[in-house]
Amino acid sequence: MKIPHLSRRRFQLGAVAVAVSLLASGCGTATGSEANKEITLRFAWWGNEYLNAQTEKVISAFEAENPTIKIESEPGEWSSYWDKLATKTAANDAPDVIQMDQKYIAEYGGRGALLDLAKQDGLDTSTLSKEALASGQYDGAQYGLSTGQNAYVIMANTKVFEEAGVPLPDDATWTWDDFVDIAAKISASGDGSTYGAAYGSNEADLIIWLRQHGENLYSADGKLDFDTATAASFWERLKEQRDSKASPPATVATEDAGAGLEESLFGTNRVGMAWWWTNQLGSLEATTGNSIKMLRAPSSDGAAAENGMYYKPTMFWSASSRSKQPEAAAKFIDYLTNSPAAGAILMTDRGVPTNTDIVESITPSLKPADTTVVSFLKEIEPDIKEAPQVPPVGAGSVQNVIKRYTDEVLYDRLTPQAAAEAFKKEVEGMIAGASK
Repeated sequence: MKIPHLSRRRFQLGAVAVAVSLLASGCGTATGSEANKEITLRFAWWGNEYLNAQTEKVISAFEAENPTIKIESEPGEWSSYWDKLATKTAANDAPDVIQMDQKYIAEYGGRGALLDLAKQDGLDTSTLSKEALASGQYDGAQYGLSTGQNAYVIMANTKVFEEAGVPLPDDATWTWDDFVDIAAKISASGDGSTYGAAYGSNEADLIIWLRQHGENLYSADGKLDFDTATAASFWERLKEQRDSKASPPATVATEDAGAGLEESLFGTNRVGMAWWWTNQLGSLEATTGNSIKMLRAPSSDGAAAENGMYYKPTMFWSASSRSKQPEAAAKFIDYLTNSPAAGAILMTDRGVPTNTDIVESITPSLKPADTTVVSFLKEIEPDIKEAPQVPPVGAGSVQNVIKRYTDEVLYDRLTPQAAAEAFKKEVEGMIAGASK
């Protein structure tokens, strides 16, 4: 997940060269002759074997409809994807079409490395909602189109609950006190190797906590937008999970963080609740062999409308500003976004499509887990608030910083207040340094 300091620095320097070169050469402007010759587009994405096979299938379908456009596949894994993309971008060798994550939209788009999709003919964005489009915008440009939406939820392993003799909560009214109490009961019922809840130290965890308290991680102008006391209360709650034995000891949590799904506590049915994205439901059920219940986030007062949840783009389709075939790149992105044939292949594995016509067309063919996700996202819609601000330039690796300070708190190396203050100072420095 992390872009090492060296790679990010290389990208910063390379992106400046890209921007200067763009101004001088006009690269990224369509030639108008692309349709008359055979074109090769490079397409990079991250995923597992299943997603790779699915993506290859949609590539073949596109090529069959567009015989003059060939797609050169560049699949990767999340752990190394961003290092490779940073290096290629700095070397002016970025893929034409790029699977992008929201935390890097500003990192790449704000440094001139992504194409403004709103200016590309042949790409129909009218099929997407205003909110979906806004999630891929930065500084007035459309740097990405959402592949689909999901929500960050608590996944409850029903078998673990049953074996512990603990009933599932009413997630429309439960509080954080309820959450910790339920998790502690599950832990107490086990043999010391089963735990009630995993820690939530993802960027989305902090965002939801801040929103519940009327604050945000980022402001519209790209600054940090929260009080350190509120961030400290986030780490206080995680520490409470540890002290009440609702969650595992720090050493166990650290080991679990480095495990794959198949070896993780949740994947091996040793934890009752953990935070995941809704589009991961099918994989979780397949891995655990059990029924998984999606739960809304708890809130301070038990009001679902105040739980801070939001719809997040699973990922984006973006294009390099250095592409020599911007028309073809836009055409491919349009196909991925708007083609019923593509929708029938991609289904909901990159989130529930934000194109409602595609959702309607694929619904009869959805697997049970995917049908459940579609219904859940529709069910929570009345309580969903607008999405958080796009992370500013320099904030791409904030998630790693949150996890690091979570470790500092859980290992008692820092108090929650000290962690909050150090976290805010460090991220402010990251954002300020990126603008120099």
